[in-house]
Amino acid sequence: MGHDDDASLTGKLLIAMPGMGDPRFEKCVIFMCAHGEDGALGLIVNKPSPGLSFEQLLDQFDIPRGPASSEIRIHFGGPVENGRGFVLHSGDYDENESTLQVSGDFGMTATLDILEHIAEGNGPSRALLALGYSGWGPGQLEGEILQNGWLTCDASPALVFDPDDETKWESALATLGVDPLTLSATAGRA
Repeated sequence: MGHDDDASLTGKLLIAMPGMGDPRFEKCVIFMCAHGEDGALGLIVNKPSPGLSFEQLLDQFDIPRGPASSEIRIHFGGPVENGRGFVLHSGDYDENESTLQVSGDFGMTATLDILEHIAEGNGPSRALLALGYSGWGPGQLEGEILQNGWLTCDASPALVFDPDDETKWESALATLGVDPLTLSATAGRA
């Protein structure tokens, strides 16, 4: 690890600024699972995937439904590999050697066995499932931040796992003391 760890956004939230120009990221809040010199990977946490339930996903993978099946909502995690599921979850789940422990509060697991554990009721205490992810090449995200495409803030489990996706963008801005109404899509452009 180099000396750039302090600049890493791993475990933080990215908040999309109005007018960033990419409709897929409009009012997005993205939890950063990994960020380093070879690029970045994050999951959008406030865009539900309408029309797909956790039960349907279990059926697709022939995983038996269990007592806790219906509690998990499916989200659009980003435009990359959106046939793949990524479970962002509380840090209390470590049954799985493939879990990426992002921080004490968060882990991310992308293998099917976490779906089985969740269905059985043995999964993490809090989780959301994202289909696809948001990825950036080396230096790309830093460039977008410099162009005021994103604000960053600390990630709290209460915000990330909040069942109300509609309020996450405003809530994330509020942690920075920013009122969404003061954000103009033309800010910073001559």
